[in-house]
Amino acid sequence: MSEQLVLRSGMPEPDLNLLIALDVLLADGSVIGAARRLGLSASAMSRTLTRLREVTGDPLLVRAGRGMVLTPHAEALRQLTQNAVHEARAVLRPSTTEPDFSTLQRTFTIRANDGFVDALGASLIAAVAAVAPLVCLRFAPKLEKTAAYLRDGSADLEIGVLSEMGPEVRVQALFRDRFLGVVRQGHPLAMEREVTAVRYTAFGHVVASRHGRTSGPVDEALAALGLERTIVAVVPSFPAALAVARGSDLIALVPASLLSNQSEPQELPASTIATAYAFELPVKTAEITVSQMWHPRVEVDPVHRWLRQLMLTVCRERLPL
Repeated sequence: MSEQLVLRSGMPEPDLNLLIALDVLLADGSVIGAARRLGLSASAMSRTLTRLREVTGDPLLVRAGRGMVLTPHAEALRQLTQNAVHEARAVLRPSTTEPDFSTLQRTFTIRANDGFVDALGASLIAAVAAVAPLVCLRFAPKLEKTAAYLRDGSADLEIGVLSEMGPEVRVQALFRDRFLGVVRQGHPLAMEREVTAVRYTAFGHVVASRHGRTSGPVDEALAALGLERTIVAVVPSFPAALAVARGSDLIALVPASLLSNQSEPQELPASTIATAYAFELPVKTAEITVSQMWHPRVEVDPVHRWLRQLMLTVCRERLPL
C-alpha cells in the first residue's frame, strides 16, 4: 500500500476520489443510484458514504420513509461540489485543438433586457453567424437579478448592471451607458436648444420599469431642485417607452445605447434619431456600467470563451467603454 500524502502542516492530504463520489451521491440522492453510476457495488458505495461522513462530519444522506434525503449541510455542499469537480476535470482534460466553428452546433442562452437586444442583438447575431453559422443565440428575459440561472447552467451569460450575483460569478465590463430624454419629432421640446429642468417637468412622462417603479435617480435630482415629474404611464421596457414617446407628447427616459442603432450617432445635446428627438437631461445622473457575467464552470471552455470575446468586441465597437 502506498503511503498517504501528508501536507507540510502535518495534516493528511484529502482523498480527491471522495470528491467525485460525493458529487454523484449529492446529485443522485441514492446510494444504489450512485453506485450504479460509478460502477461500484452497493456495499462499496456504502463504505464510501461512511468515509464521506467521517471527513465532512455530517450524515449527508438520511432516511426519509423508504428513501433518503440530503441533510441541510449536504444541500449547501451540492453546488460547491459540482463546481469543484467540473473545474478539476477541466484542468485534467487533455489539450485540444481549436474548435471547428464552421460545424459547431450549440445553443447559447443569454439573459438580457429588451434594450440590450434592441441595441446590440442584431450585431451580435451577425458576428456569431459569420464564424459559426450553426450556433443559435437564445435571448431570455431578465425578470429578476439572480445568479441562479448561471449556477444551474440554464443561462450561459447574464448581461446587465452588476448587482449581488455571488462571489464566484465572473464579471467583465462591456460598455458605459447614460440616460437621455426622448420626445417625438415636432414635440415642443424638440424646438429648444437646451431643455431646462422646469421645461422637462412641464410635460408628462412615460417610465420603463419591469416592477412598476415610478421613481429613480432623475427624480431624486429633480426633488433637490424642488421639482417633480408627472408620470402618465409605466411600461415594462425601454423600447416600449421609446415607442410610446414617438407616438405621443410624453417624454421617455432611455439609455443612450438604445438609440445607437437608430441612425448614425450625432452630437448631443439635441440630436435627431429617426422619428425621435434625444436630448441631454437637465440634471446630472451617474453613468452605468453594463457587464457580461458567467459562471466559473465555463471559464476554460474554449467555445464559451470565444462567445465572451465576441460579445466584448461587438459591444466595444458599437459602444466604447
